[in-house]
Amino acid sequence: MLLDLLMPRLRALRGIAHKTDIAPVVRRLGLAPEGIRLGDDCAAIPDGDGYLLLAIEGFVPDFLATEPWFAGWCGVMVNASDIAAMGGRSIAVVDALWSAGADSAEPVLAGLAEAAAAYGIPVVGGHTNLRAREAQLAVSILGRAESLLTSFDAEAGDVVLAAIDLRGRYHEPMPYWDAATGARNAGELRGNLDLLAEVAEAGLSRAAKDISMAGLIGTALMLAEASRIGMVIDPTKVPRPEGIDLARWLGSFPSFGFLLTAKLDAVAAIIARFAARGIACAAIGQCEGGSKLDLITENGRRETFWNLADAPLTGCAPA
Repeated sequence: MLLDLLMPRLRALRGIAHKTDIAPVVRRLGLAPEGIRLGDDCAAIPDGDGYLLLAIEGFVPDFLATEPWFAGWCGVMVNASDIAAMGGRSIAVVDALWSAGADSAEPVLAGLAEAAAAYGIPVVGGHTNLRAREAQLAVSILGRAESLLTSFDAEAGDVVLAAIDLRGRYHEPMPYWDAATGARNAGELRGNLDLLAEVAEAGLSRAAKDISMAGLIGTALMLAEASRIGMVIDPTKVPRPEGIDLARWLGSFPSFGFLLTAKLDAVAAIIARFAARGIACAAIGQCEGGSKLDLITENGRRETFWNLADAPLTGCAPA
């Protein structure tokens, strides 16, 4: 059966394994700031009548070595997605770059600069070392939200939706689905991301998460963990480009890909907002009680992908 083949491949994703690295770091640092919940795409810091959003992303050396320009571009892209996933709008980014000389740094900086221009998010500072042994890159972003989308507010009974821009291509042989670098016009990328803020401000959803390197199923698992709920997902209902293998697609990291949850009466309005900008959005499952993430097989039966009661993932679920 298809699902029998899918399960082991998805559980073995490097992106899912990396999420288990979060819990010991949180414990060691004793991170429990008052009013800030850990496990979201950004830290949401109360600020007047809204929230400042702060996030950071780091990039593994093999990515920088093989795709230096795209790594620089992703420094802006993935951070901007994190801000959008919480219903926010990006303000500015800073970067920290280590490189073995200016020539090695040039394509990374070019990608960073071009993405900053394309998304309309300025680079306002950072840290540079051009005398390192190998390239390393980290990029941090600041944003602001008036109405939050969080990882903690999905509720049993909510519908799970996936919104993904299918107008892209893979960076072979890697699992990165790029629907960003070929954007149709300069304002398209920022306008697409603003959809999440518009959904939040219209009160159509309270919970969302950016589809990360853990893939769609791993991201759903993190959302379920933070909200302390179960989920059931039908993989065949996930929007997917024609001709792309389902197992590969579920383990992919899309440049524009989000999970949202919503009450049934808001689903049509959310789908319509994304469709108006040419972005595929579909209901793919349901939130429910319990601690299991189940997948639907071709013949309609359920199989448990992960039971969070037995094996937490990030360890960031509220007590």
